[in-house]
Amino acid sequence: MGMRHKDENKSEAIFQATVQLLNEIGFSDISMSKIARRANVSSATIYVYFANKEDMLGKLYIKAKEKMGRQAVEGLLDSMSMQAVCERYMRNSMKFILDNPDYFMFLEQFATSPLMDKLCLEDIALLFAPLHELMEKGKRQGELKPLATLLLLAYCYLPVAQLAKAHFKGQLEATEELLQQIIRMSWDAVRA
Repeated sequence: MGMRHKDENKSEAIFQATVQLLNEIGFSDISMSKIARRANVSSATIYVYFANKEDMLGKLYIKAKEKMGRQAVEGLLDSMSMQAVCERYMRNSMKFILDNPDYFMFLEQFATSPLMDKLCLEDIALLFAPLHELMEKGKRQGELKPLATLLLLAYCYLPVAQLAKAHFKGQLEATEELLQQIIRMSWDAVRA
């Protein structure tokens, strides 16, 4: 019997099922058989695509993070002021989160998982490289505080993530007005 043919739609269905389940029952209770049931495939089918649960979660993380990375740098231009760069990054992040709540919740959960340390994440870092380069330029030109870029980006991303979480929980509504306020706050925090 030859290698079974991999089907894009099947791996997509498996990813979707995994993300939904993870957000419902969490990391510790998830199993390949539960995922198979949710995705309407046999457990054997899952192993055509993924070596094991860790392999699958790692690939799912990379997939979600790549999607996020592509959206994060959307429309960023070298000619933009640093303030415009920060605003665009924050708006892009908010759009990604509101459009992909399942992926966002998964990324949040996964970020604190010990599995994170086992992944090879250099490739993902490359996706965010344009943003990092712009921030480095902003620091050289004295527009941004001379802090680690990681921290500068955290001041832009974390308020957005926090607003989105409150929005999903029904504690706050992610209005344009609120978004504008946190964009101003973040800019005040990172600018030189």
